[in-house]
Amino acid sequence: MSQRPRKILAVVDDLFFIVKINDAAKRSGLSCEFLKSAQEVLDRVLVEPPLLIIIDLNARSLNPVDLIARLRAQEAQKKTSIIAFVSHVEADLKNRAQSAGASMVLARSAFSTNLPQILKRHSGSL
Repeated sequence: MSQRPRKILAVVDDLFFIVKINDAAKRSGLSCEFLKSAQEVLDRVLVEPPLLIIIDLNARSLNPVDLIARLRAQEAQKKTSIIAFVSHVEADLKNRAQSAGASMVLARSAFSTNLPQILKRHSGSL
């Protein structure tokens, strides 16, 4: 049986969330790689399939909904969890991310609060 991936890929440009995700990942025994562009993510998932992909829907460095759709179009990424978070006032963006294939879309505050539990659940330590 192959070992489960222990790496998270994250597309986040908000320093607060970068620190929070990195800290929570370390506490869960996971490593996290922060990427800036859709192409970096698409290239990286081919080299090393991640345990989880986290996407800030408010990231300015790419079109996050398009990235989710492109990831879901890859056969190898159909089962990878994609957790997205967004400002609670952007219901349209949340709906578009869900339609594109995000596994879960949370308000920024809910993501921040529930991050340790989310990572524990995905790492199998819950």
